[in-house]
Amino acid sequence: MSSDASPDPYADQLLFGQRLQILRQRRGLTRDQLGGLAGRSGEWVKALETGRLRTPRLEIILRLAEVLRVRDLSDLTGDQSMAVSLFTGPGHPRLPAVREALDSLQLGGDRQAPPAEHLSARLTRAWRARHSAPNHRDVIGSLLPDLVLDAQATVRAATTVPARKAAQAQLAEVYFLAQFFCAYQPDAPLVWRVAERGMMAAQDSEDPHAIGMAAWLTTQAHRDSTHLDAADAVALETLRYLEPLLPDAGPDVRAVTGALIVEAGLTAARRGESGTAWRYWDEARRLAEGLPAGYFHPVTSFSRAVLGAHAVTVAVELHAGGESARQAARAEAEAIPSRPRRARHRIEQARAYHLDAQPDVALATLAQAHEAAPETVRYNGYAKRIVLEEAASKSPARRRRASELAQRLGLLTA
Repeated sequence: MSSDASPDPYADQLLFGQRLQILRQRRGLTRDQLGGLAGRSGEWVKALETGRLRTPRLEIILRLAEVLRVRDLSDLTGDQSMAVSLFTGPGHPRLPAVREALDSLQLGGDRQAPPAEHLSARLTRAWRARHSAPNHRDVIGSLLPDLVLDAQATVRAATTVPARKAAQAQLAEVYFLAQFFCAYQPDAPLVWRVAERGMMAAQDSEDPHAIGMAAWLTTQAHRDSTHLDAADAVALETLRYLEPLLPDAGPDVRAVTGALIVEAGLTAARRGESGTAWRYWDEARRLAEGLPAGYFHPVTSFSRAVLGAHAVTVAVELHAGGESARQAARAEAEAIPSRPRRARHRIEQARAYHLDAQPDVALATLAQAHEAAPETVRYNGYAKRIVLEEAASKSPARRRRASELAQRLGLLTA
């Protein structure tokens, strides 16, 4: 490596503080921002980076890794004995086939396009399967390659402007399904390619519902990458487009608008803006209460049933331990019809209880999440952080329970 090249924490032998500084800068965070997100100060971050403070204990390392979204714990510590994937999942066996379909250009155009009604029915079945299956990536991963190629063929075969716009809306929905599959897989560039293609297809469709869903997913992707300004830009611009349409809109457009308002609130909560975050949540609640009884949006899961789950996440992102635990106790997971969404709510409840210094309740709640949808827990960095932290607990009973769960998640060898 040349003397003026930037060190690479993934390749070079560096001290913890050096790795922390490089990873922080790559995320575009200042010391004050990283300190705030970790519940500390910018001066504390500076002391770690310059070596004035020693490498912190495991729970602090895990918190920093969570904020920085490191792909593997050893990328931050430099210790290969801590090679544990956090915000990257294990890599699904069906990923290569899905990636091949997404990367295929199909320039010859020799694939016969299915009727639009047939493609729509297959998409409906795919979303239902995603919500009902405990291992939804396995189900949708088997469906996606043909769905991607058929939806692309339908766009190419469209002979009128209305038909092409409708086909673009279907193609966008296929990309949304693909984004759920690709999220947290060990191929971050693929996730962004899918997100961008979904947004382009939605914009070409000029369908407000498709545009709202694309913005919802893109906002999440930006926030998960700690690009909070970009998350706000997408969410707020799309809300300015959608909100004038609401008086005449059906439940799907109103629901996706509500889901996007929730995302704006979660981004505000990530920044620590409590008043703004709860104001957005309250606005989303009013929209949800205006939806038909029993309504559940098939992509975003927005409904009356998930408002309590969103309240838990707002409180957790604000690091409000007591409030997050109160919201967790109030929110009813069993009312959520989607298994993966119910499992994700259980994970958020576990985060709330852990933040409120109730680690045994947090572990029990994670076990419930695993029972609802094991795959959701295996791919969730928050769940893995709690389990790893408690696997090093001073309490033998808690350490045993956490270690057993860690083995079920594939974090520890039996």
